[in-house]
Amino acid sequence: MDLEGPVMKIGIIGAGQIGGNLTRRLTALGHEVSVANSRGPHTLTELAKETGATPVPVEEAARGAEVVVVTIPLKAIPDLPSGLFAEAADGVAVIDTGNYYPRQRDGRIAGIEDEGLTESRWTERHLGHPVIKAFNGTYAQDILDRHRPAGAPDRQALPVAGDDAAAKAKVRALIDELGFDTVDAGGLDESWRQQPDTPVYGLREGVEAVTKALAEASPERKPEFRA
Repeated sequence: MDLEGPVMKIGIIGAGQIGGNLTRRLTALGHEVSVANSRGPHTLTELAKETGATPVPVEEAARGAEVVVVTIPLKAIPDLPSGLFAEAADGVAVIDTGNYYPRQRDGRIAGIEDEGLTESRWTERHLGHPVIKAFNGTYAQDILDRHRPAGAPDRQALPVAGDDAAAKAKVRALIDELGFDTVDAGGLDESWRQQPDTPVYGLREGVEAVTKALAEASPERKPEFRA
């Protein structure tokens, strides 16, 4: 255990590659992690045994949590239970790691296609709670392998977008603890700058390169990322 900051209660909804590896790192840092998926806690016993995280039903994932990570396919967001954050800690920060893959996975989402909502704005509307967009362009294995101490010359930077300044600060501090720098990518309506097929998506570089890549992004969604 290599805890640097205070112990936090963290809920993770989704135990795929990103969710699973965040569970591994956050428990290693000493945080109290509850993890849920759509198939039920009984399917998470191996991850729990490996990490010490607590498997819970989705409805309980945010209970008492100061940070909740929602890392499920975009098409599954509307299936999440209502009142998901009702028992979360005051000022809970909700991290959205999602991406819209209309052709490969999600099908057509009207709010994104017709209204021009950013992917995370659409997610925020469904969740009924402000979200911070982070980790959406991060390789899952990098969470385990590429963390570095602050000031390391090869420390990777991640873009972070959102409207809630306090929640964004909390998320950026947690990412720093995880071993990555961050770049403020603006509000949620600017988060198209880090959606799939933008220059920053999947970029394994530091603050300067990530800042440049965000500035070079185009808001136009290419045909291969439309339904």
